[in-house]
Amino acid sequence: MAAASEPVDSGAFWGPVRPEPPPTRFHRVHGANIRVDPSGTRATRVESFAHGVCFSREPLAPGQVFLVEIEEKELGWCGHLRLGLTALDPASLAAVPEFSLPDLVNLGHTWVFAITRHHNRVPRGDSPEAEAEAAAPSRPPALLVEPYLCIEQFRIPRDRLVGRSRPGLYSHLLDQLYELNVLPPTARRSRLGVLFCPRPDGTADMHIVINGEDMGPSARGLPAAQPLYAVVDVFASTKSVRLVQLEYGLPSLQTLCRLVIQRSLVHRLAIDGLHLPKELKDFCKYE
Repeated sequence: MAAASEPVDSGAFWGPVRPEPPPTRFHRVHGANIRVDPSGTRATRVESFAHGVCFSREPLAPGQVFLVEIEEKELGWCGHLRLGLTALDPASLAAVPEFSLPDLVNLGHTWVFAITRHHNRVPRGDSPEAEAEAAAPSRPPALLVEPYLCIEQFRIPRDRLVGRSRPGLYSHLLDQLYELNVLPPTARRSRLGVLFCPRPDGTADMHIVINGEDMGPSARGLPAAQPLYAVVDVFASTKSVRLVQLEYGLPSLQTLCRLVIQRSLVHRLAIDGLHLPKELKDFCKYE
């Protein structure tokens, strides 16, 4: 399993630089009702509300976020996307379970949660760290201030972790709601991610990220030395998701250009009036 090396502080605005993990893709093994597009980056449940379990193609590296954006919803079902990690090799499964909860979890070595804003943190017991965590005053997330999200020992550029509305008359207002993370976590265009952070005792904590906000450790004691695959259950009202790729090292020139352009405009539709290549305009509007 690939592991990120010790971060090197570059002094850059985006924080420490670490090796770029390979792009994320969906595994060829998935639920019976799932169709994955040829690029391996979009998974759609084509019927019913179940048999929508998907896995990452490769085990995740420590600190690597498996990030999905909700593309389509389907009315008439009760329930939403489920997300987590498994130490089971998807290729070794005799059959993909109908549900991630409880079926896949019952196979063991799997940690999956239904996405909710009020995600329960797992306490560390009676340690001083736990007392400090409990006593820490709550504060609004610095989503509009901090350029990166800090989760334990990792710094992750926040830019692409946050969902964005489709370009339209009120997109500049809707984008602020995504940035402040006040919309329902399973709303269309929300971005949800899962990662694990190794600890000195050889275990790992699993974290879930909703629109750029860390929901805290969702599970502890995961086997950090074993390959850990992401689990995405395209369940019930969630019909289709697509993978979003992150930049863990220095941002690309394309990303820097996009940020400069976006910060110079009040409304994303104004991008159409700029004398720029269509590909760059689309990248600025949709990514």
